[in-house]
Amino acid sequence: MSITVYAPASMGNVGVGYDLLGAALAPIDGSLLGDRVMIEAADSGVHYSQTGPWAHKLPEDGKQNIVYQCAEFFLEKLNSTQGVVIDLEKNLPVGSGLGSSASSVVAALYALNEHFEQPFDEQALLLLMGEFEGMISGSVHFDNVAPCYLGGMQLMLNTPKQVCATIPSFKQWYWVVAYPGISLSTAKMRELLPSQYDKSVAIDFARHLSAFVHASYQQDAYLAIAVLKDVMAEPYRAEAIPGYTDARSELEKLGMLTTGISGSGPTLFSVTDSLETAQAAQVWLEQHYLSEAGGFAHVCKLDESGTRRV
Repeated sequence: MSITVYAPASMGNVGVGYDLLGAALAPIDGSLLGDRVMIEAADSGVHYSQTGPWAHKLPEDGKQNIVYQCAEFFLEKLNSTQGVVIDLEKNLPVGSGLGSSASSVVAALYALNEHFEQPFDEQALLLLMGEFEGMISGSVHFDNVAPCYLGGMQLMLNTPKQVCATIPSFKQWYWVVAYPGISLSTAKMRELLPSQYDKSVAIDFARHLSAFVHASYQQDAYLAIAVLKDVMAEPYRAEAIPGYTDARSELEKLGMLTTGISGSGPTLFSVTDSLETAQAAQVWLEQHYLSEAGGFAHVCKLDESGTRRV
């Protein structure tokens, strides 16, 4: 029996929560913004294939693909000799700031766990996802993996017993996301950040994030918008993303409440509580921010479901 799993795109950082906050995305028009993985049994070995609009950006040698490696990783964890046939439908661009690798990893490990009748519970599977994501990115960060898997807005806790926690979201908000069509290396974008921060920046970061979490629980949208600011990464990354600062300025003129960088970019997000304003922003971004073939802009809500069988 075959299993198909969908894992949504995600925003890391969400501006205010560098490495500590993440959110899953769902376009309101039903567009597919996330990867799918199909899996079924085989006698032995891992048999991998890849399809989808962004498959051509992946390594031609399937064994170099993270989904193939996910399958080997999972089978090794189970100490299983059973084989699998696994296909990745790659719907997210690589290096977009939308959690592309996390979507593939989460979809693959979730599908494998379902196929083998859930040998890992939710927390154990999340830790496996983080472990594997860390192997391919060089360090463990859950701000894409956790919301992609669990949905909604996730706050990273990283305690011995709990990786993250869901915090309340603002149901009335529309999140407009725009990917210009270019790819940026996460590692190179991290290199733009200082190795040390001034104490005042650290205090501002803590104040903004804690106030945003407080506002989320109080459902105080005005306060949440007021503190949804990135003092850790955006000041150093904004100029490295072509057209970002101009777009941020124009979106404010259109009436968007705040704008930030999704993950390490180049995708941006912009927030409003007005569908009309969100749609106007989408049109402007399609006309002025998208620069290469494959670029797109979507009006989204948060995907509260996360990864699931479809």
